[in-house]
Amino acid sequence: MRNLRLLKNLRCSELQGPGTPQCISVRTDTGTVLIASEFSVTELDPRVVNEVSLTADGYLPEDGSGTVVGIQDLPDQESVCVATATGDVILYNLNTNQLECVGSVDTGLTAMSWSPDQELVSLTTGQDTIIMMTKDFEPITEVGIHQDDFGEGKFITVGWGKKETQFHGSEGKHAAQRKTISALPWDDRRPRVTWRGDGQLFAVSAICLQTGARKVRVWNRECFLQSTSETTNGLEQSLCWKPSGSLLAATQRLPNKHSVVFMEKNGLLHGDFTLPFDKEQVKVKELLWNSDSTVLAVWLEDMMPGDGGGANTYIQLWTVGNYHWYLKQSLCFGGDPQQAPACVSWDPERPLRLHLVTRGWNSLTYDWGWSTDRSHGEDGQDNASVAVIDGDKVLVSTFRQCVVPPPMSTFDLQLTAPVNLVTFLRQPQRTNELAALTADGHISVYGQGGLGSFRSAASCLIRLSLQLHSVVTLSLGPTERLLGLTERSHLFVGDSEVCLWVSFGGSQHTLFGKENHTQKLRVTPDSQNIHGNIVYRTASHMHVSLPAFVRPQVASNVSSFVVYDDFLLLTTHSHTCRCLRLSTLTVKGLQEALASDGGQNDQNDETLRRVERGSRIVTVVPLDTRLVLQMPRGNLETIHHRALVLAQVRKWLDGLNFREAFECMRKLRINLNLMYDHNPKVFLENVEIFLRQLDSISHINLFLTELREEDTTTTMYPCLPNSTVPVQPAPGPSGKKVDIVCDALRSTMESMDQHKYCLSILTTHVKKTVPELEVALQKVHELRVNPPSAATAVSAEEALKYLLFLVNVNELYEHSLGTYDFDLVLMVAEKSQKDPKEYLPFLNMLKTLEPNYQRYTIDKHLKRYRKALHHLSKCGEEHFTEALNLVKDQRLYGEALGLYPANSSQYRALSCAYAEYLVAQHQPEQAGLLLWRCGEAARALQAFVGGASWRNALCVAEQIPLPPDQLALLARDLAGTKLIELRRYTEAAVLLEQYAKDCEEAISALITGAVWEEALRLVYLYNRQDIIETNLKPALLEGQMMTSFLEAQKAMFIRHKTRLAVVRELKEKARLELLDEDVPDCPEAELYSEASSVMTGSHAGSKYSHSNSRISSRSSKNRRKAERKKLSLKEGSPLEDVALLHALTEVIHLIFIFPIFLKEVHSLLKALVLFQFDGQAGRLQQAYGEALLLIEAGIPEVWQEGLQPTQAPVGDHAELTKNGVKWKLSILK
Repeated sequence: MRNLRLLKNLRCSELQGPGTPQCISVRTDTGTVLIASEFSVTELDPRVVNEVSLTADGYLPEDGSGTVVGIQDLPDQESVCVATATGDVILYNLNTNQLECVGSVDTGLTAMSWSPDQELVSLTTGQDTIIMMTKDFEPITEVGIHQDDFGEGKFITVGWGKKETQFHGSEGKHAAQRKTISALPWDDRRPRVTWRGDGQLFAVSAICLQTGARKVRVWNRECFLQSTSETTNGLEQSLCWKPSGSLLAATQRLPNKHSVVFMEKNGLLHGDFTLPFDKEQVKVKELLWNSDSTVLAVWLEDMMPGDGGGANTYIQLWTVGNYHWYLKQSLCFGGDPQQAPACVSWDPERPLRLHLVTRGWNSLTYDWGWSTDRSHGEDGQDNASVAVIDGDKVLVSTFRQCVVPPPMSTFDLQLTAPVNLVTFLRQPQRTNELAALTADGHISVYGQGGLGSFRSAASCLIRLSLQLHSVVTLSLGPTERLLGLTERSHLFVGDSEVCLWVSFGGSQHTLFGKENHTQKLRVTPDSQNIHGNIVYRTASHMHVSLPAFVRPQVASNVSSFVVYDDFLLLTTHSHTCRCLRLSTLTVKGLQEALASDGGQNDQNDETLRRVERGSRIVTVVPLDTRLVLQMPRGNLETIHHRALVLAQVRKWLDGLNFREAFECMRKLRINLNLMYDHNPKVFLENVEIFLRQLDSISHINLFLTELREEDTTTTMYPCLPNSTVPVQPAPGPSGKKVDIVCDALRSTMESMDQHKYCLSILTTHVKKTVPELEVALQKVHELRVNPPSAATAVSAEEALKYLLFLVNVNELYEHSLGTYDFDLVLMVAEKSQKDPKEYLPFLNMLKTLEPNYQRYTIDKHLKRYRKALHHLSKCGEEHFTEALNLVKDQRLYGEALGLYPANSSQYRALSCAYAEYLVAQHQPEQAGLLLWRCGEAARALQAFVGGASWRNALCVAEQIPLPPDQLALLARDLAGTKLIELRRYTEAAVLLEQYAKDCEEAISALITGAVWEEALRLVYLYNRQDIIETNLKPALLEGQMMTSFLEAQKAMFIRHKTRLAVVRELKEKARLELLDEDVPDCPEAELYSEASSVMTGSHAGSKYSHSNSRISSRSSKNRRKAERKKLSLKEGSPLEDVALLHALTEVIHLIFIFPIFLKEVHSLLKALVLFQFDGQAGRLQQAYGEALLLIEAGIPEVWQEGLQPTQAPVGDHAELTKNGVKWKLSILK
């Protein structure tokens, strides 16, 4: 639905070339025009740049009777090839201005045509032959134009008989005997040659010698005939192959119409359109396709001369869409022979630039651009109209009411002449009015009556006659004229005046043209702020141009755009539609947004939408969410861009228009949570307005069922950066969003009309985070017991049916059973699909039970065991055994103890059962406490002994009481089999000394535990100095093995630290080599970073990560085994550095951090010195000191800067080793 709008028209009327222009060619490198006449070749830009005579060297006669049949620019050779009718092929060097005859044909030439790649040239001779030559003018072949054979693409005959015997449709059988009509009298009978865009085929149109009519033959690059067109009556001389290669365009004159017809390469006709002239009014001189195959130019001339003695000449520009041909531009050159075009050509580089030269040597260059002429209103009165030019009609489509696919329209405006320009009024409330400029220089302004009369003829408000020059020429005075209407110029029409408003930067200028009075336009703006070029022309042909301000390019991949409200909507060549907010973007930000991919992988990016390939924007419906796109084939599609939808929804929500927002969101599948999340405070303050506007129970229920805890303003529909949307307050911390909304809606609905909103109230109960199904069922039951009399109320059956729609019937049945209301249970069961044989016996059985036992049975059936235990505890002692079994099965010991008195037999039985459970759970000490407090001393003693709780065990033994011999035996058993095994030597010595009365065993236990000082105390207390020689000193000498242990730990620390440095160096070297391979974003580069060797272990050992997924389901033993295998200290393993760090950490924690080891060393040193083992003590002190210094110095090397803090061993007791204090003995050297 685009029109061609004239952007620029350059005219040079001061040329004085020799003769009459005959051929034209455009230079691709400079853009200048080459014109050949019967005397010379002239280069224009637009003035005469260069000229060379063709008569000086005798190539053309000096009397002007010569003819040039073709001219072609050859940029690779920096030359121009010219062919003359006398048979000469001349090469004109543009650098030296020298002419060279590269070939000559004695019989003369009738046409010359170069292939698009300029590798071949085809020449037609006076003997009706085709000569194919290379670009170096070396002949390839010569064949005759007229061939009896059809060509290599000859059709296959399937035996349907002759053409004369076939069916001819409405034309009847006489069509078979119809004779072929020969060529028209005005046909110049010269061949026409045209190439396909890819240069593989070319076509020749020539007069058939047998029939006298024109035939089209298609040849390939090797000059082999491919096909011949079928006999076509009235086929004229013009021929042009569409550059895209699909069709050949020609003209055909029939008795009832004059048409442009299209042929396939096999010669069969394929579509046509009729020219808007009488059948004998005009003749077509040439057809010309532009370079991108979008515009077909038709050059016509009247058959009969006009009043001035000359024939009118026209150039029409046609485009196609949806298989309909539109006449977009019509240029009329009048009847003056000197103003008639002599040669016309499209620019090969710029598809919409047309060059022509008149017979009087006036050079004209037209630049067109594609434009969608739409109304510009932004209120509800604007119909979102789009005007399409189609010859003398303006097709107007109003997209606010409906989408009419082209070529149809809502209504059309019939004018008296072809339309060249159409525009809409920009004045508010009148944006539906439009003005049309016709080719005869008239402007017609149209307005519309009512909103409902779209198919009625629009009323013409005013019709003005203006002199046409460029786009529009408005006469201001006898000597001054304003040329052109730019995009910043708008035409206003009043009752008796025409106003032309022009904007320059921030200033505005208005020109009034009244009857018998003209006001001159005065412009004095700053040249840096001018939008567009305004040209003034005086009688002396002076031109004043106000230069345009050059703005930076924002994007180069945009195929269409439109500005609506605060948004810039555009489509790109990457098949996306972007919607950007202009108020939040600078020019640089806009460039970055359009240069990026727009987050095509982000599902929640509201600014981007994927569209069909080649889609273009037609218009946006104001105050709506519809965006109309046109596909490449011409059909229309309406989309609702997410950014437009959300912007409009936010406006509605800010204005408390909940109904409009809800309808839009429901139709376009926008999550309804946005109605609350957009502004929770405002929503909660206006719940009543929300309910009254929706006024539909189903809509309210739909809103409630879509509620969820997610904040859609941060996840699904995040606000754009720097958006004008206010920051949304979050719901209070006292509750969840779903509960807050449900409670607010329910309280408001109950205060308004609880009977009308009954179903919605039930929905609020069901939708809460913890569904209140019992409350909902109770309300349904109340409806059944007390049916409301209000007309808007719903019955209990309807309410229950709706509740069953929200909740699973089995779940609802169980909840109804949990209310202990059998009427409610029956009501739910009747609406379900349950068999009465399944539930009626069960319900009847329940009715026969005692109330508490009945509720116990129901709760147990519903697996609500805590409630079941509570009800069962009230059923009496006869049911205690059942209660005890329930407690044991469901492990409800804590709840059960709270239901019975502490001095009851039931409490004692529960305590014993609980103690047995704790013993089974390896918690014997807690089991003993329970048994002790409930009077089970013997069992408590057994539990305490099993848990090595010797103090509680001795207390219980004294309470029983046990005899002294059994008490000693108990103490010896606790010390020997429990405490010593647990390495609690000091406690074992207390038991052996005080309760077992065995000092020797007590001293032996202390010596075994290296408690030297306490052992010496008991030795001298009980006067057993003999034990010093027999047990203590040998144990001290065995303790010096700690020196060997420290030496081994030192050696291991040094070995691991050295290897760690080597591994880190190797990984750093590998990382640098990887970076040198020009792979800046390689993810493996971080793998070799020494600072992240621990963190990136998953990257280095990816093969282990796969195995872990299989091991995860195995036993913990296998998992630990796999972990050890993963952290292998074997040289060259993937995680060797991590394994070394773990090994070093264990050494440091043992020697440097653990205070127990330090205390053991200090105690051993004192004992060794006491018994004069100074040598052993000195060696131990020296070894431990060296180990501490080695580790303290090595920690910064092992845990370098950048490692995770949790990996560095830091202990609270590190100060114990500072300067060697608190453990060293100064008496040792």
